[in-house]
Amino acid sequence: MINTPRSRRGMVTSPHHLASEAGLRVLREGGNAIEATIAMAAMLAVVYPHMTAIGGDGFWLISQGGAEPVAIDACGAAAGDATPGLYARNGLAAIPWRGPLAANTGCRHGFRMGRSAQAER
Repeated sequence: MINTPRSRRGMVTSPHHLASEAGLRVLREGGNAIEATIAMAAMLAVVYPHMTAIGGDGFWLISQGGAEPVAIDACGAAAGDATPGLYARNGLAAIPWRGPLAANTGCRHGFRMGRSAQAER
């Protein structure tokens, strides 16, 4: 390895620089890695919506110190209101791939579970 990035006070990474900046700001203000990750995921829903969103799946593995890791599976069924009738009323013959009527799944639930796991530590 020629140049391995290293940090003694924290590090974040994401596929978009603004999301990484959001995570970095959380750390600079005294937040922890879980809070920084939630901030980055929320920002990615805004700046990188075609790749991730609040409604997407989430799979988390949280480890702290010598404690047992916590696994969060925030994958689930599409929204209950995403019925054929909903799309027909909105003039759509199929479920769209993008936009507010795309049938996404349970990442919001993962955000809540992540915050809960962080609070328990």
